[in-house]
This record gives sequence, C-alpha cells and structure tokens, in this order.
Amino acid sequence: MRILMYGFGPYKQYKSNITRHIVSKLPVSGNLKKIVFPVRFDRKQFIDAVREHRPDFILGLGQCSGGRSMRIERRAVNLKRGDKKERARPIVRGGAKRLAITLRLEQSAFGKSAKISRDAGDYVCNFSMYVILDYLRRHRPNARFGFVHVPYDYNPNHAVKFVRKVLRELSL
Repeated sequence: MRILMYGFGPYKQYKSNITRHIVSKLPVSGNLKKIVFPVRFDRKQFIDAVREHRPDFILGLGQCSGGRSMRIERRAVNLKRGDKKERARPIVRGGAKRLAITLRLEQSAFGKSAKISRDAGDYVCNFSMYVILDYLRRHRPNARFGFVHVPYDYNPNHAVKFVRKVLRELSL
C-alpha cells in the first residue's frame, strides 16, 4: 500500500505550522511519501503529488486556528476565499457543492481528543481536499482520502502518536 501524507507550511500570522512538525516526525518508509505544501490556492501542487506518487491512501493534515480537539473532516465544499473579508468563490465552476471524504477515519482512532467535523472552512485546507477528491473521483476512484485538522496549539507529540496509529491501520 502506498500512502501519501501531507501537511502545510506557515501562513498568515503563524510562523510555524503544527502539521509540518507532525509530518517531519513520521518514520521514513518506502511506502510512505511525506509532503509539506506551501499554503496557497494552487491546484497543480496537489494534483501533481497524486499523479507522481499514485497513492492508495492519502491523509491530509491542516492546522486550525481554534478549538481544543482534532477535527476529522467528513467533506469538502466547493468554496474558497483567501480572507474572511472576501466573498467565497467556487473552486470548480459547475462542480459538486460538496464532496465526501472517501477514507473513513473513526473518532475512536484519535481518542477523546477528536471530533467529527462537516465544515473544513473555505481556506487552503478545504481547497486541497476538494481538488484532490475531485481528481480522485475522475481518475483514481479506488484511492482513499481523509483529512484531519489539528489546532495550532495542540500537543504535537500526541498528534504524532495518533497519526502513527492511523498509518499503522492503513498499512495492515
């Protein structure tokens, strides 16, 4: 099984991104490709990674600015905006309003410190989810995709532990 795991670099007022830390702490493995993307609305960076690595499973991590719990995302919406002052625009004109995650991550895998979320926002995390899910739906329907938001001030060692558990389960 080939797994693509990604997180993001710093953005806006955040000089670091917890997801970069998590990805860097995961073990090097022949079947695990780790990427830290710049935070930008760039469809090509996400699609190119999927095309190049041809993963069976993709697990995306994004940093969220609030909350105490990790959020297991269930869907991406066809909206994006770079700033809360902007009006949200479609990611894909005429595309589906929302796309469901295809890798069901269970809350129990993350313990009490996680909750299910149906709103990934409209910034780059949601954008990456929508773009990848749309691509997989059309070109790689058997590949599975999941996404977890991690609060910026979450204990990084706990987050790494949970992500390792998920990766072990995917590798079975």
